[in-house]
Amino acid sequence: MKVLKYIVKIVFGLAIIALMMLGLHHLRDFATEPEIAYLQGQVEARRVMIAGKVPGRLERIFIREGDNVKKGDLVAVLYSPEIAAKKTQAKGALAAAKAQASKAQTGARAEEIAAAKAMADRAQDAANLAKSTYDRVQKLYDQGVLPLQKRDEAETQMKASASAAAAARAQYEMAQTGARNEDKAAANALVLQAQGANQEVDAYLEETKIIAPIDGEITLKSAEEGEVVGAGMPVAAVTDMNDAWAIFNVREDLLVHIQKGKSLFVIVPALGRLPVEMEVYYIAAAGDYATWRSSKESGGFDLKTFEIRMRPKKPVKDLRPGMTVLLPMSELGK
Repeated sequence: MKVLKYIVKIVFGLAIIALMMLGLHHLRDFATEPEIAYLQGQVEARRVMIAGKVPGRLERIFIREGDNVKKGDLVAVLYSPEIAAKKTQAKGALAAAKAQASKAQTGARAEEIAAAKAMADRAQDAANLAKSTYDRVQKLYDQGVLPLQKRDEAETQMKASASAAAAARAQYEMAQTGARNEDKAAANALVLQAQGANQEVDAYLEETKIIAPIDGEITLKSAEEGEVVGAGMPVAAVTDMNDAWAIFNVREDLLVHIQKGKSLFVIVPALGRLPVEMEVYYIAAAGDYATWRSSKESGGFDLKTFEIRMRPKKPVKDLRPGMTVLLPMSELGK
């Protein structure tokens, strides 16, 4: 019986020793196994704000968050009564300018020319009568029948009638000739000015149609139908998911392993653990801040942080802005 108890104690002791040795072995492996270190970054993508160039009230909006749009698609329509009123004014000014130009090119109407001719003929008849009267008075004056006063009055009437006839003849000739070249040029210039004002208002009217500036996905809708928006005020934002990149803030002592054009494999946890190949295309020209290895604490020197950006070498399905990107430190040693 004593022997049996002794054997049990030995077996129990050996089991404890074995368990202790197994635990120490696993603890040694856990302590010596290298931990994988990462640099953490974030995905960004090109985002463009959609806005109109003119103020107005949102009459219709055709998009919602998540919709895919193409460049040139109609996003919203504004209503602006002020621009509509300016369009009416511009159309009236253009019509008036064209009428003036047409009048200058066509000249006087046939009725006006006929009236001017009649006035010229009547004035010429009066001048002829005044000349005949003067000739008779002159003869009577030479014979001593009439005094000098009567001859002078007849002469003055003759000259005045001749001047009136010349003026009426000039008016008739001007009516036949039409407007001067300078007047025609001025009328044409007014037409061009009115056309320019009309085109300007048309451009403003076209701007009441807000269109998508790029292909992409609507990621923000900042206005609703019925709201008044100002000039340049965004109504939505469109993000080009195919133009995405990863941003990392890298300690400057690690930059020796990073150069423009270098390819590195990163991990996007949201898309699984498969590595994604990206290429460095941007390294900030100046550091942003120093938070590493303060010289006061460690006796070393401060290290600044530099921003680097990388683009996927191939399109990555479902890659979206805001996703976390992990760059294994082992990649920097390659």
